[in-house]
Amino acid sequence: MKIAIQGELGSFSHEAAEAMLPRAMVVPCARSLEVFDRVKRGTVDGAVIPIENSLAGSVAEHFDLLLGRDVHIVREFRLCIMHNLIALPGTKLRDVRRVFSHPVALDQCRDLFAKNPKLEPVPFYDTAGSVKHVVAEGLRDMAGIASRRAAEVYGGKILKAGIEDDKKNFTRFFLIKRGKPRAARHADKTSLAFSLKNVPGALFKALSVFALRDISLSKIESRPMRGRPWEYVFFVDLLRGDDEDSRNALRHLSEVAELVKVLGIYPEA
Repeated sequence: MKIAIQGELGSFSHEAAEAMLPRAMVVPCARSLEVFDRVKRGTVDGAVIPIENSLAGSVAEHFDLLLGRDVHIVREFRLCIMHNLIALPGTKLRDVRRVFSHPVALDQCRDLFAKNPKLEPVPFYDTAGSVKHVVAEGLRDMAGIASRRAAEVYGGKILKAGIEDDKKNFTRFFLIKRGKPRAARHADKTSLAFSLKNVPGALFKALSVFALRDISLSKIESRPMRGRPWEYVFFVDLLRGDDEDSRNALRHLSEVAELVKVLGIYPEA
């Protein structure tokens, strides 16, 4: 089985993919769009994508791609994110002047930079990619922030471990596959998107289809609709699988919404 990820081997997406599908061949991609296009073309069997971080919030691009592509969510997985300062072997912390990593990772390690003013944070396209760059280029006055796995993959040395500001730092990942959603075995969670006309009470009516059936929502978020300025689509997670109440709620929702798309019916992590 081939599984696409956005980022390099050793990234947190790679860790999540290995945890979810230990025997899969992981195919790294430079961009999220490439990940979804590979799934669409069938050159990979699926993909593992980050969808939400407990501190930084949602990955907006991935919500947009889930809505616009013919894919569905099969599983979700929660990974505890532990950041490490990683450099070329032989480098000392006192030698480091610039630190590369993904902007989200840099933001989650503010205390490191506050306590070490000489360190300059530099945004990079990927956490593991920052370590790959530092080691491959032999940059002795630079380091990357990434996972322990990235240090193992690219031969880096961990100068400081567990440098994240908040230890309760988790990222939620989706395993996605091509095609229309099918309820997974033991599914007890549903992700969907819907849009509404901008009229009084529209959102109240939409949410009432779940409240009337005692269906709990664990998440609701709005995103701008492409090509339709100042109109929005709502992304919702329901704590319910494919049962009669949820099917009735979705039918009811389709009566009051302009668009309803079920993104996946899967087991809660």
